[in-house]
Amino acid sequence: MKSIAIVTIIFGLFFGTSTVQNSGLMKLKSSIYDISITDLSGKKIDLSKFKGKKILIVNTASECGFTKQYADLQKLHEKYQDKLVVIGVPCNQFGGQEPGNAQEIQTFCQVNYGVTFLMTEKVDVKGENQHPLYKWLTKKELNGVKSSSVKWNFQKYLIDEQGNFIDYYFSLTNPMSSKITKQL
Repeated sequence: MKSIAIVTIIFGLFFGTSTVQNSGLMKLKSSIYDISITDLSGKKIDLSKFKGKKILIVNTASECGFTKQYADLQKLHEKYQDKLVVIGVPCNQFGGQEPGNAQEIQTFCQVNYGVTFLMTEKVDVKGENQHPLYKWLTKKELNGVKSSSVKWNFQKYLIDEQGNFIDYYFSLTNPMSSKITKQL
């Protein structure tokens, strides 16, 4: 048993993860700050530059019944930008509701909702090609708190100032809901 723990620790040191003791079981927890994703213009986003602020990550779509939440995400961004980073993550996996390319998505968000918060490249948030960011958000083994599955567009994930997973909120939870704002 000691050799397994030692191998786990060495693995964690080599691959940038740390071990966390939970209910007597060892598990690997990685840092969200080690994950790479690009913005809509193709520029790499360094998530570690957001240390000291909370991060709200939301999978978005331009042709969804929840698309109007862009307006409240923008309000949330404006009101709490000193302590919160809002990141929109376009995804086309739910009803094909984000068919646009990067330029079309950016134009849609700016023209229709005045979006100035960070928007990433379009990614898969579930399935075989799930982006590493969403693997971290949805797998307890990586985030150290809980597992989930992304059910639909505009599901929200909240991360604390040190990069720790706080919780997730389904699409029906408005970005300005007290469920979210009380955490800020």
